[in-house]
Amino acid sequence: MPDTPDTDARAQLPDARLYLCTDARKRQGDLREFLHAVLDNGVDIVQLRDKSLEADEELGLLELFADLCRAYGRTLAVNDRADVAHAARAAHPRGPAVLHLGQGDLPVPAARAILGDGILVGRSTHSESEAAAAAVQEGVDYFCTGPCWPTPTKPGRSAPGLGLVRYAASLGTDRPWFAIGGIDLGNLDQVLAAGASRVVVVRAITEADDPGAAAAEFAKRLRQG
Repeated sequence: MPDTPDTDARAQLPDARLYLCTDARKRQGDLREFLHAVLDNGVDIVQLRDKSLEADEELGLLELFADLCRAYGRTLAVNDRADVAHAARAAHPRGPAVLHLGQGDLPVPAARAILGDGILVGRSTHSESEAAAAAVQEGVDYFCTGPCWPTPTKPGRSAPGLGLVRYAASLGTDRPWFAIGGIDLGNLDQVLAAGASRVVVVRAITEADDPGAAAAEFAKRLRQG
């Protein structure tokens, strides 16, 4: 497993604007074509997030993600599981560069003990106290804050709304952070006006009739904003 920093991913992170979470697209059966379309149209970071996958199945899919991210010069993220990130990085010379951790996942120091310093670590935050902590916590490279609006990808989770985005912006941190939760092209301007310059998107791209065109529009407006 690589234990030196992924210098490409670290260098690219400050400029990343569009972060996509996608499942394995079993229903559509078009994962490879989908990844080509979105990576070619402005997605900076892509995360495989599919709770239906067994670990060995996820590892197999991450090889495809890693190959295409390398081809397009984009960044690959693993959701939640440090063990999967460890195995994927050992199996692929340019494996996942990011492990994203929720509040209920493995603590950051424990993940670092498994993975070393050669991977970026992201953190989900859902309150002002969590955002403030993630902005300064050692071992965290970026954080996400939300949900901005209720979303079926996180059923039962309350949405702190744009007030939390405004709070994150008020922190004035140099650490990159992303707004997340129910963001689409119709409400993107509200998110930008609240102070975000980076967003995590799920359904607005994964459920779009033309995912590549949707990604391109997000990327264009984020760069303009």
